[in-house]
Amino acid sequence: MQDTVTTSALLDPSHSSVSTQDKSSTGGHTSSTSPQLSKPSITPVPAKSRNPHPRANIRRMRRIIAEDPEWSLAIVPLLTELCIQHIIRNFQKNPILKQMLPEHQQKVLNHLSPDLPLAVTANLIDNENYWLRCCMHRWPVCHVAHHGGSWKRMFFERHLENLLKHFIPGTTDPAVILDLLPLCRNYVRRVHVDQFLPPVQLPAQLRPGDQSDSGSEGEMEEPTVDHYQLGDLVAGLSHLEELDLVYDVKDCGMNFEWNLFLFTYRDCLSLAAAIKACHTLKIFKLTRSKVDDDKARIIIRSLLDHPVLEELDLSQNLIGDRGARGAAKLLSHSRLRVLNLANNQVLAINTTLTSINLSCNHIGLDGGKQLLEGMSDNKTLLEFDLRLSDVAQESEYLIGQALYANQEAARQRALNPSHFMSTITANGPENSVG
Repeated sequence: MQDTVTTSALLDPSHSSVSTQDKSSTGGHTSSTSPQLSKPSITPVPAKSRNPHPRANIRRMRRIIAEDPEWSLAIVPLLTELCIQHIIRNFQKNPILKQMLPEHQQKVLNHLSPDLPLAVTANLIDNENYWLRCCMHRWPVCHVAHHGGSWKRMFFERHLENLLKHFIPGTTDPAVILDLLPLCRNYVRRVHVDQFLPPVQLPAQLRPGDQSDSGSEGEMEEPTVDHYQLGDLVAGLSHLEELDLVYDVKDCGMNFEWNLFLFTYRDCLSLAAAIKACHTLKIFKLTRSKVDDDKARIIIRSLLDHPVLEELDLSQNLIGDRGARGAAKLLSHSRLRVLNLANNQVLAINTTLTSINLSCNHIGLDGGKQLLEGMSDNKTLLEFDLRLSDVAQESEYLIGQALYANQEAARQRALNPSHFMSTITANGPENSVG
């Protein structure tokens, strides 16, 4: 009997099925008849039977799976976003901004660091939100209303003020301030400095033989205490409108010395030349700086015929009658609208003046208070004419009381009351105080 064996290559489609006839055997012996081989028949495996079960060839079904299970083509960043991120990271080396579309510019500005060098950002970025972030990053309290409502102006004005308040003559490099001028000249309109540091005073070290035989050190030359000279700075600020200065030192503690609070003669000359050349200056304030008559006259002389000056504040100084007379001259040689000489020594130290005529003047409430402050220690003034001047009634009354006290003292001294009669007239002779 002939058996037929069929072989199928299921896993390898290149193999084909072959059928042969085996030798017939009887009783376990081999037939002497030679086997007759049938012609092999090749039967191709149908296509659908190449993988009869889904798990039969698991390797052919393998798929690549991302490590992030939430990854998908939907979260792949756009090319524009990648470019924006690259610009932000390299903005200091390659500041690209103006060439971009407005919406792309805004994205860049929203993510720029507020610590970028001013040489890069000052004249390139005008966006107020960026400068708002810069201000909030630098200072915990920000009053933008004091700076014209502009965050960029506020940043540069306060940055410049900080440099001036911590400048030490002879120690700090002047380029720290002067190099800032090309960056801030178009934005700074107000400079308020309430501290000027003097040079560092090192104790003199005497070598053997330098000291005199008597051991006196009184002949040693006094060290200079001049402060930072504002001439070059003011000349470089082309839009400066207000200059508010106090020559003082804050928080000196145990290092207190009187010479820390000196407004020197050289300081005065330099400042006078600076404000005279600043034709955009509208408000000038120099307070709490121990300005005496001589220095006040130098300052006032530099402001005569100033083209735009509207307000002058020299309050809380040491100005007496000579300085006040210089200020009075300024009233007729300028466009001045506000003059503040409060808390000085005008009238207070005068020992000869007996009569003042301020009739037909616009004095107002504040002016009346300043007149009272000046008369608080005056003992010689006997007549004050305020006719047709809009002084508050309370000020009129108090000035009258002060004059009456001076009158009584004069009567006691001269024993001639009729000679020392004094009157204060306000808004007409019927308001006389005698």
